[in-house]
Amino acid sequence: MKKIKFGILEVGVPPSELEEAHGSYPDMFKTLLNQAVKSFLNLDFEFQYFQVLDGDIPSDPSLCDAWLITGSKFGVYEAHVWIEPLSSLVKSCYQQDVPMIGICFGHQLIAQALGGKVIKSNKGWSLGVQEYRLEQQPSWLQDTQDVFSIQAYHQDQVVELPENTQILASSEFCPLAALNFNDRAISFQGHPEFDPHYTKKLLCSRRDMQLLPIELSNQAIDLVNTPIQRELVAKWICQFLEFKLSSANSSHI
Repeated sequence: MKKIKFGILEVGVPPSELEEAHGSYPDMFKTLLNQAVKSFLNLDFEFQYFQVLDGDIPSDPSLCDAWLITGSKFGVYEAHVWIEPLSSLVKSCYQQDVPMIGICFGHQLIAQALGGKVIKSNKGWSLGVQEYRLEQQPSWLQDTQDVFSIQAYHQDQVVELPENTQILASSEFCPLAALNFNDRAISFQGHPEFDPHYTKKLLCSRRDMQLLPIELSNQAIDLVNTPIQRELVAKWICQFLEFKLSSANSSHI
């Protein structure tokens, strides 16, 4: 089995008081995906982390076989020096058909880089367990179910799609909650990497610092142990990567 080099572009860090116990965001993805990949015969990940906020931004898509962009406290529409080079990498990956996964900020950045629009939504915060409807079943998507839930933590939303992009999942609050960029990239507004323990600590910490609405935070904390399907979403990510990497190998035979 060939090792798949999987680059994780780290654009956010957990609060310092939580990172020691729960790890970095790339660590969370590594744990989640290593568990999911056990049922896939053709996938075996070799993870490489890139600290984007420190200027570690690759320019060559072929440096890794696939990429994942994490969540972040920043907005994709903000004027940070690393936004443009990271967007350039997204465009190059798309053009060269190197698979990408976007999570929360990553979901928004891929959409914006490819011609979509992201705003700070006037709907406010989405916190804790959120339910989404599956709107599309691409050829690579197995183990489907009509509705799934994962943790969420965002204000910003994608409000306009790039060309050749399909809605993978939606909710009333977040109509463009998961996207399929013409089978070249997929993205999720929610956080499959967040387990209930981390989410509860994050919500409590940010509520107590008055960074989140109190009433909404309390409601999310009360419901944080509602069953979620983070492992299912991880399988979907693996199914997408297996499809892309198998197709790429077949084209070279």
